[in-house]
Order: sequence, then C-alpha cells, then structure tokens
Amino acid sequence: MRLPRLTAAILPLLLSSVVAGQTTESKPTAPSKTTLNKKKSNTETDEQRQRRSQARSLLMALSTDARTFTDPTLRARSLARIADALWQVDEEQGRLMFRKSWEAAEVADQENDQKMQQEVDRQKAKTGGSGYVLNTPPKIRREVLVLAARHDRTLSEEFLEKLKTQKLEAANNLRDPGPYGLSEALSQRINVARDLMQAGEIERALQLADAALTVVSIDTVNFLSDLREKAPGPADNRYAAMLTSAAANPQSDGNTVSLLSSYIFTPHLFIIFRGASSTNTSQRSDKVVPADVSPELRLAFFQAAASILLRPIAAAATTPNTNVSEAKAVDPNDIESRYLMIKRLLPFFEQSAPTELTESLRAQLNTMNAMVSEQARRRDDEWLSKGIKPDKPAADQEQALLDRADRAKTSAERDSVYIQLAFLLARRGDMRARDYVSKVDDAETRKGIQAYIDPFLAGYFLQKKLTDQALEMATKGELTHVQRAWLLTECAKLLQKTDRDKASELIEGAATEARRIDVSDPFLPRALLAVANAVALVDPPRVWDATFDAVKAANSATGFSGEDGELVYSFRSKGQSSISSSSVAEFDVEGIFKQLANLDYERAVELARGFEGEGPRAVATIAIARAILEPRKKASAVKNE
Repeated sequence: MRLPRLTAAILPLLLSSVVAGQTTESKPTAPSKTTLNKKKSNTETDEQRQRRSQARSLLMALSTDARTFTDPTLRARSLARIADALWQVDEEQGRLMFRKSWEAAEVADQENDQKMQQEVDRQKAKTGGSGYVLNTPPKIRREVLVLAARHDRTLSEEFLEKLKTQKLEAANNLRDPGPYGLSEALSQRINVARDLMQAGEIERALQLADAALTVVSIDTVNFLSDLREKAPGPADNRYAAMLTSAAANPQSDGNTVSLLSSYIFTPHLFIIFRGASSTNTSQRSDKVVPADVSPELRLAFFQAAASILLRPIAAAATTPNTNVSEAKAVDPNDIESRYLMIKRLLPFFEQSAPTELTESLRAQLNTMNAMVSEQARRRDDEWLSKGIKPDKPAADQEQALLDRADRAKTSAERDSVYIQLAFLLARRGDMRARDYVSKVDDAETRKGIQAYIDPFLAGYFLQKKLTDQALEMATKGELTHVQRAWLLTECAKLLQKTDRDKASELIEGAATEARRIDVSDPFLPRALLAVANAVALVDPPRVWDATFDAVKAANSATGFSGEDGELVYSFRSKGQSSISSSSVAEFDVEGIFKQLANLDYERAVELARGFEGEGPRAVATIAIARAILEPRKKASAVKNE
C-alpha cells in the first residue's frame, strides 16, 4: 500500500523538473476554473435558448390550429393561454391573440348563458317553478381579462370598457344585485381583480379594483377582507376611504353600516335586515375571526357608523331619489331595519367605542322603540348575535333539532329535520350524520341525501388528513366510481411517505375502480389522470404508462376537455336544495404534462400528440410550453444552498 502513495508523491517533483528545464516556446494553457464555469454556463444558456425556441414554435403552431377550433370556449381559452405563455418572448403576438380570444369569449359566454337559461327553464318546469339547482358555467371573458390584466393594463381596460356596453343576458340576468350589490360592469371588475389578487398580482388587482371600491357592497368589502390577508396597509387605506364616502352619502343606511362592520368585526359574514322579519345573510366560513386593525381605524368606523345610524328618521326616510323629484314616504321597513341594526351593533360600540357615541346610540334605540312593531322589539334570534356572541354548542343545536323531530306531525316534517341534522353533523365530520340519513322515511329523499352526505364526509376527512376515516368512507360510503377512485388516490398520496406499500395498493385499487366507469364517460380519463398523478409521486418510473392509459381513455370519452375537472354533488327535495362543487386539479391534463415536460420534453410532446380531441391536446401542449418558458421558482437558489 506504500508504493502507490510514494509514486504519487514523486510524480509532481518529476513534472516540476521537466517544466523547469523547458524553453520559453509557446504551449497550450490549461483553462482556469472560472473559464470552465463560464463555458458551462454558456452551454446551459444555449440549451435553454434552444428549448425556449422549441416551446415558442410549439405555441405558434397551436395558435394556428386554435383559430379554427369550432368550440368558442376552447378557442377563447386556448388563444388567451397561448398569449399569456408567449408574452415574455413575443409581446406583439401575445396582444394579437388576446384580442382574438376576446372575440371568441364573447360568443362563448353568450352560448353558455343561453344553455344555462334553458336548464333553469327545464328544472322549473319539472318542479313546478319551486326552484332549481345549477352549477354555473365559467365566465370566459373573465378568464381572458385576468390573463390580459397580468401583462397589459391598457388592454384589460379596453376589455372592461367593452363589458360596459355589452348587455349580458340569460345567466347574468338571474343575479339581482339588489341595493347592496354591484352593477354588472363593476362586478366583473372586482371579480377579475380578485382572481389577480389570488394569483399574487396585488398591484394589478388594485389598479382594476379601485374603480369599484367606491361602492359599499358585499363583493367590495369581501375583496378588502381578502386583500387585508395579503396587504393590510393598502386594504386598510381603501377601507378608510370607503368609510368617509359612506358617511357623506345621504343614501347610506343601517345595512350599509352592517356591511362596513364586517371588515373589522365579522370578516366574510354579512347580515342585512329587511324589516322586522326578513334577513339576508352571506357567510363564507363557519369561523368568524375579527380583524386586528389599529385603534384609529376602529374609531373611524364607529364615527362613520354613528353619523349614519343617528340621522333623523324622517330625513333619512325622505331622501330624494336621484331619478325622482319628490321625496318618498317613510317606509316602516327602513325604520325597523335600522332599529335592528343598532340593536345588533350596539355590543361592538359598548366594547370599544367612545362613551358619547354609545350613549347616543342607546338614546336612538329608545326613541325608535315607539316607532317599530312588537315583532321587531321582541326579536332575539341568532342573526342578531351572529359573530358577536359564541354560537350555541353543537350538542345544543343537535338537541334542539331532535326536539323538533319529536314534535313533527308528519313524516315529511320529520324527514326535513333529519336532513338538517345530517348536514349539521357532516359539517363537523361526525359519522353519525349517516345515522340521521338512514332515519329519513322517504326512500327517494333518503337516497338523494346519502349521495350528498357521503362524498361531503369523504372530502372533509381528506382535508383534515384523516386517512383512516377517509378509507372507511371509501369502503362504506355511497360513492360513485370516480369519487371512490379519487378518494383512494388522495389517500395514497397521504400515505406515500409512511407506508409506500399501502399507497401502491391504494393506487391499484383506484385504477381498478376507474376502469368500472363506462368508456364513453369523460370521468374515466379524469379518474385515470388522478391515478397518474398519484403514480408520479409514489412510483415515478411508471408515470409514463399511467398517463398513456389516460390519453387512450380520453380518445374514447365523449366531451372530455382536459380541464375544468371537478366533483359536483347536489341534493334537492321539496323546500330544500344544496349543491357543492370542488375543483380537482388531478382530473386535469395540465398538471401531469407539466411534470412530464420537465422529465423529458420530446417524449411529453409526443404523448400530447396522442390526444385526438382538440381540447385535451391544446391543454397538454400549452402545459408543456409553460414548463419550459416559465422559470422554475427559486429552483437554482435552492440547489446552490
């Protein structure tokens, strides 16, 4: 073992002697480490440039095809997404494609609205006009607007201006904004701004939203509450301006104050009173957490609220309408609404408002006592204290409903209470919800509520990462094949780190369940895409075969678009209806093809060409190009650390 070491030590000395004895004639110089690194860097840049050029060519070829797509929704989406992906390498082509996509989106929205109105009419005819349950179609112009607004404010304003002059029919006319809603143009503006904000484009979102934030509405206050989670300063500043504007507006009333109070005290919970007996509510989450605002902003609310609530009753009720020359008569509903709002908000004043404002409100309440009905004076239900006092314990709510079931005079009344109990317990992930479903007497109603509660529970357990309970639902629950396949793949992903064998077993079970779906059903390729996504995580070498199975299934399915994957379950009975939908990214083509492009670009392109349908092929192609054109977030930084 000594000999190699000695030899290694002698060689540098011999080399030194040879070098010392050489003449000064020229000789090749070994490249330095810096030069090598620079050359390597240039080589990587050349490779990236070549790959980006390939991706651009891929998109340009697709754009030529997309302009001939017969489906306006697919044409609009494809062109808008191509424009979005191309913008950083070809801005002019991107702008041109955005305009082409807008033209297609106008046609798509009109067709979608007409189809939805036809479905409304069909359901009303079937139920005798008692109601309908709909999963509303996507707003394609809104999608185009969001993408355009990321790149070009002028272009997005051009599109918004077009919206103002276009009459939106059918589905849009079903939504009555009411006195506390937004016009269609402002609603579109705030919705686009919300999408931008959720994508992290805060500055561009505010550029669009500011024109709508002068109006106090559920949509605008909700937007500010969402904004506050990401950018408290800009949100508080705009809310303060909204307070000032509302206080100066003679048409502001008690419900205006209620909407404003939501931002500070009950984010995303809104209460609107319409007289003594009618209450409209909007609540995004079961949990209400007050915003941690500055004392100065809270004081500004109290001052603005008091200035509105303390207005003389007659003056408030006789404010002339801008379109009517004479004053309107005092509306008792307006008085009772304001009375109830003061009654609701007074605890907030008592907690932290200046004493003089609180005492003034108490005096106003006492004055109004003689002006309102006995029903208004005695009203003391949950909506007066919602978000102020803690909700009743779940056990108390359950017992109250059980008492109602005992007093029910007909089986239909009892069934209605059992359905409410099932909903109550399902929202808490309590499996006893299924017991109450089994008590429903009407067989058709029982079957319908079971098909709603079981997938609801399964989704709850997945959200809470309760794998055992989720797998129990996969075994016991009344689930469709696609629901069960998705549930098994999600459980497999949850288990992949702790029990890879079990995860693999669940994936095989999901694939088996998926193949029970009819070959013409678009849920078959969606379920197989969910399987491919799970395989990519648990057993990566098999992902190509798993994706190929999904592509093959897509070519036999009717109406498979490659996107908009979701799970929808609804329930409807006499007097009760509910619909729940959740987007499932694992059902879509985009995610898996982005992964494949990063593994092997050419192979991913070849697999995408295997789609016979225009929709999935376009989605897959754009996903591959995006994987190349969009820089991986902080990938190099993480690697170098």
